[in-house]
Amino acid sequence: MKHLTDMVEQHKQGNTNGIYAVCSAHPLVLEAAIRYAQANNTPVLIEATSNQVDQFGGYTGMTPADFRGFVYRLADSFGFPQSQIILGGDHLGPNRWQNLSASEAMANADELIKSYVAAGFKKIHLDCSMSCEDDPVPLTDEIVAERAARLAKIAEETSLENFGTAELVYIIGTEVPVPGGAHETLTELEVTTPEAARATLEAHRHAFEKEGLSDIWPRIIGLVV
Repeated sequence: MKHLTDMVEQHKQGNTNGIYAVCSAHPLVLEAAIRYAQANNTPVLIEATSNQVDQFGGYTGMTPADFRGFVYRLADSFGFPQSQIILGGDHLGPNRWQNLSASEAMANADELIKSYVAAGFKKIHLDCSMSCEDDPVPLTDEIVAERAARLAKIAEETSLENFGTAELVYIIGTEVPVPGGAHETLTELEVTTPEAARATLEAHRHAFEKEGLSDIWPRIIGLVV
């Protein structure tokens, strides 16, 4: 994930930069993204959301391994190097299983994380903000963070088991419309306050410490607001 960690380091040094994430499974959209990256000699970040792609197939009918193969074959057809492709998983958590109990939904989320990481996805957005059938509404920052830390630990273990190293980078936070887009018309959005952002960060920092994951904190490269 040197592409992304180098970008963060450059940003911290005051250099203006960034990267866009293409979150689509449509071949024409992905072709356009790959061609654009090729023309500009840049990496391309392609993401799948938890409702598009999961261990059961998602609404695209693809598992994470299927999606990776799909993207790589498309890139190969244009002579775009696979080393320039960053695969990301967006809103990975219990979103798909909110109708189940928290224990059942999180068991599915555990397998979801394993399937994404084992398939070579390196940018992982941990999102456990959704209330399950027997959860309070809304969830507290502490519950969200504890569940995210649980998934991060599984991600690290899966990466080590499959690749012998853990080079994953993480995104936390979720103050955006639901994965795949809101189902209703949004006339306004509430801007995240600095206090809310700090509370999210601190809750996650504490939860990661409890799981023995303090050493991966530098690889948390983004906060969704």
